[in-house]
Amino acid sequence: MSLNSNNPFLNSKRFSTAVSKSEEINQASIIDYNDEMTISGTINKSLLLFMILIGSATVIWWLTFNGMNPLVPAIGGAVVGLVLVLIAAFKPQYSPYLAPGYAIFEGLFIGAVSAIFEALYPGIVLQAVGATFVTFMICLGLYKYKIVQVNEQFKSVVIAATLAIGTYYLISWLLSMFTSFVPVHHGNSWISIGISVFVIVIASLNLFLDFDRIEKGAQEKMPKYMEWYGAMGLMITLVWLYIEFLRLLSKLNSKN
Repeated sequence: MSLNSNNPFLNSKRFSTAVSKSEEINQASIIDYNDEMTISGTINKSLLLFMILIGSATVIWWLTFNGMNPLVPAIGGAVVGLVLVLIAAFKPQYSPYLAPGYAIFEGLFIGAVSAIFEALYPGIVLQAVGATFVTFMICLGLYKYKIVQVNEQFKSVVIAATLAIGTYYLISWLLSMFTSFVPVHHGNSWISIGISVFVIVIASLNLFLDFDRIEKGAQEKMPKYMEWYGAMGLMITLVWLYIEFLRLLSKLNSKN
């Protein structure tokens, strides 16, 4: 994984490959500015993916509160969504087809998980959505007005922290599967709450990396399909952030 972005959709290897292809086209004197990645195009596609995800999640939400078992769409959506992510990571040119599919299946996962948390802690979903939206807008504003500078040191620290979190979650999951080990981030202890806050901070910092790579991609005139690729990567970060807010709020609510 490149140290230019922890998000597999926004790493330098993928973007560099796209740039080289774009340069080959330019060298052949075939220039069509409608085939170049733009920030506005990426924003539009991000909004479209978001609407698809919300639509899919709403259907599962309604079905769950009308008697359907949410575990089936939760597990199925997570597995298929992961498969689409892995395919797109190696074949970004297929992103225009994979990104909408990811939004649909991730919507199944989000809708089911949200319904489960809402049944346990009424009102928690609205709180998590609001927290995610506010965090996104704050990070976007800090990036737009250059209050936060995304330099190489910033990228390295965020990526290292993200890899550490991923490694910890993976090891904890494997140990809990095959032993009686109980991960320290489970439960509602103050240590567990502190871990959730730390993970949310790191997830938020990942948004700056996403913004930076999307902006760089537009500046470097990457192929048009990279708009879907970038939008899909941004969606992955936002889903992660939302889930972490749900977990944190559930821990705080269970203390009351």
